[in-house]
Amino acid sequence: QVQLVESGGGLVQAGGSLRLSCTASGRTISDYAMAWFRRAPGKEREFVACAAWSGGRTYYADSVKGRFTISRDNAKNTVYLQMNNLYSEDTAVYYCAADGGRLWSAKDYDYTYWGQGTQVTVSS
Repeated sequence: QVQLVESGGGLVQAGGSLRLSCTASGRTISDYAMAWFRRAPGKEREFVACAAWSGGRTYYADSVKGRFTISRDNAKNTVYLQMNNLYSEDTAVYYCAADGGRLWSAKDYDYTYWGQGTQVTVSS
């Protein structure tokens, strides 16, 4: 079992930055692909970014490419999402997820473990 706890959400003006953290307990995240998803009001949950299980590769949704950066610190058992140049469309609940079955995935149904989410609100 892996428990995931997100933090770092909040209210920010458009063009601003936030850094989300996801701290894991129970197992080391070095065994998992780690990802961020988000759900905006009235919309389906969508993929944001993934840090592959090994090899250091990262993957991003087109909507955040060049603005968001995912990173992992296996020693701290923590994954980060640095979000720069935020748009009002980035307003959502952001979820951290872990998948032990594959190198990486953009599909939410591939992920076994989920955090409770952290709210990000971008004001225009």
